[in-house]
Amino acid sequence: MKVVPMKGCKECCTAPESKGDPPILPDNRGDLRAHSYETASYGIATYTEDLGSSPSVRKTLPLSPGSDLSGTAVHCASPQAREVLPPSPAAWTEEEIRSAWEWPLEKVVREARECTDRLWGRKVFLRGLIEVTNYCVQNCLYCGIRRDNGKVERYRLSEEQILEIVQEGFRKGFRTFVLQGGEDPEYSPSRLARLCEGIRRVVGEEPAITLSFGILPPKGYRDLASAGVNRYLLRFETSDPTLHTYLRNGIPLSRRLKALEDIRNAGLEVGSGFMVGLPGETEETRIRNILLAQELQLDMGGIGPFIPHPDTPLAGSPQLPLELSVRSTALLRLALPDCNIPATTAAGSLHPEGRERMLSAGANVLMPNLTPPRYKRAYQLYPGKICVDEPGFACTSCLAIRVAGIGLELSWERGDSLRVKRLRNPRGGITHAE
Repeated sequence: MKVVPMKGCKECCTAPESKGDPPILPDNRGDLRAHSYETASYGIATYTEDLGSSPSVRKTLPLSPGSDLSGTAVHCASPQAREVLPPSPAAWTEEEIRSAWEWPLEKVVREARECTDRLWGRKVFLRGLIEVTNYCVQNCLYCGIRRDNGKVERYRLSEEQILEIVQEGFRKGFRTFVLQGGEDPEYSPSRLARLCEGIRRVVGEEPAITLSFGILPPKGYRDLASAGVNRYLLRFETSDPTLHTYLRNGIPLSRRLKALEDIRNAGLEVGSGFMVGLPGETEETRIRNILLAQELQLDMGGIGPFIPHPDTPLAGSPQLPLELSVRSTALLRLALPDCNIPATTAAGSLHPEGRERMLSAGANVLMPNLTPPRYKRAYQLYPGKICVDEPGFACTSCLAIRVAGIGLELSWERGDSLRVKRLRNPRGGITHAE
């Protein structure tokens, strides 16, 4: 096998000697000791990292047209870099959370942002969102795509459409993809598993795959994990059992919590969260929402303001101010320092600077919508959804400007939960299996 020496890795790597263009090394990679490249027919280079005493890890990189790295081993002169994770501050107790609920908003926001900066720095991770289907068998009272809403123009993306979006997103730098949809029987766990296996064949193991398709059987989550899924999102929406049963048309909160347990037992990162401002919600509910998220030890925690949809039974409900969601975001950060928290699109739909305010309060994720505009216009969980007419790939430049305006910067890294990173490598170094 031909060996090509390299000056070093990451920023100083030179390309392997080949007839075509060099592979594209994402700039978020750590230094590597050795890579063996094999060229696949679909334009992806699969390489094996030699981690010394650790097992080798197979990864993939996109190849520029004409690249030929078959049978080439690339060795780096510099040793493998190991990032040391910052120590996690103590999560706030229930007493502290209850006390801070009464603080001025500016004070709790400042505490949360300082906590975020210590752990995550000023990075805001990007996730590419794909809305796969708006068919749903559930009839939740708050949801615009509920089963009984006859005004919805229903659609399903095909596997081919989804793979095309993922391929383009990967080429443009996305390293996490979030696929979500209603509870659509046509997208069964087995079909979702086949789809994710297809995604892995196209982009390899490097990007994270997150799914959100409602409650599945326990085996469904295990099959998804085996197919290459990394994370699963399932919001509990409210910690109030009575309110949950009412809003979700008879489904008890306990069923939702059992599903979250099944997700963790399948080996997936667990994402959940809640809405703020639901009719029937109290201040105690909002505090308990945060405490439940803390008890669940979420890897991802999503908070969004409730926005009444005109074609649902809750159409006449009052719209509460965004400040409640901002306060909840800040307290969630202090309750779960290691958690990834998105600045949700719903916040940006309710207020022109809603996402910026959530980021200032401790959120560290943005999810530009990569769904083609003709479909995302039909995925209206709430009215007034922003960015439905622009191609999702065009939104990143706008987002970069927005986050820079509050002193933050976009990151194309995969951005795994710090809790998961600590479990993978309790001594503090990040393994390259991530």
